[in-house]
Amino acid sequence: MALSHMNQRRLQRFKANKRGRWSLWIFSVLFVLSLGAELIANDKPLLISYDGGLYFPVLERYPETTFGGEFPLQANYKSPYIQDLIAAKDGWMIWPPIRYNYSSINYELQVPSPAPPSLENLLGTDDQGRDVLARVIYGFRISILFALTLTLVSSVIGVVAGALQGFYGGWVDLLGQRFLEIWSGLPVLFLLIILASFVQPNFWWLLGIMLLFSWMSLVDVVRAEFLRGRNLEYVRAARALGMGNRGIMFRHILPNAMVSTLTFMPFILTGAIGTLTSLDFLGFGLPAGSPSLGELVAQGKANLQAPWLGLTAFAVLGLMLTLLVFIGEAVRDAFDPRK
Repeated sequence: MALSHMNQRRLQRFKANKRGRWSLWIFSVLFVLSLGAELIANDKPLLISYDGGLYFPVLERYPETTFGGEFPLQANYKSPYIQDLIAAKDGWMIWPPIRYNYSSINYELQVPSPAPPSLENLLGTDDQGRDVLARVIYGFRISILFALTLTLVSSVIGVVAGALQGFYGGWVDLLGQRFLEIWSGLPVLFLLIILASFVQPNFWWLLGIMLLFSWMSLVDVVRAEFLRGRNLEYVRAARALGMGNRGIMFRHILPNAMVSTLTFMPFILTGAIGTLTSLDFLGFGLPAGSPSLGELVAQGKANLQAPWLGLTAFAVLGLMLTLLVFIGEAVRDAFDPRK
């Protein structure tokens, strides 16, 4: 489908912002790589050839008996015993670049945990002997997926709420504004901590709790666009021709509101990442043991004798947020009506 002339100009303005364009490429590559984290960092081989057959431990669990072992337990492919059984049948294994996942513990450390960076653990280990690089890859994926889901869902709710207030006005707008004033005046972080302390939050539970407060960021922007747009000449003409309220809202006013909405979304995304990291740092975020960047920050604070933990957390969060801010600036310039 061909882009309209206006969207083509917006695309050209986005491409003209080299910093934003390169940031988008770098961020996209990192995000796509993190989606395949199991193929990059895993304590199971990607492929095993044994006795003329092919096995995929990353996709399926195999017991020891599959490879000639004695017990019907999940095979430990790092064990010399299993490796010898596979080699006895002229078998071979293809390992991922990092032979640890986010929960794997390196039991062969020669120094106490947290261990410094080495050829085996490129970014060292945390205080439980887990590979930091593997946890960073999985944590990057969780943070981005969480923030993207929260941003999209909260944006939809915020756009709908703002559209209803701005288009109908009157009591709908008055009641909506009073509710927003009360709801936005609540201490969000403290309420999140209190709600998260009632249950052991998982990904979706934490997403629902944060969604209670994150949807308000776009309401005022969309409301202002609808208040202005409902009195435009072409909107009055559409109403005079018999078009219903739903058609006017979605076909004539909403496209104008989406310009300001899209400029805000990258910054909502960075805010969601920051909030998730803060909750994980305080211990009220994802379940214990999850590959969380906030938990890595807490590890750096608790282990000052291991500076690689704090430096890694700072570098990853700084890079992630910087790329998103640059992308947000490029999007804002692309949709700027003055250019």
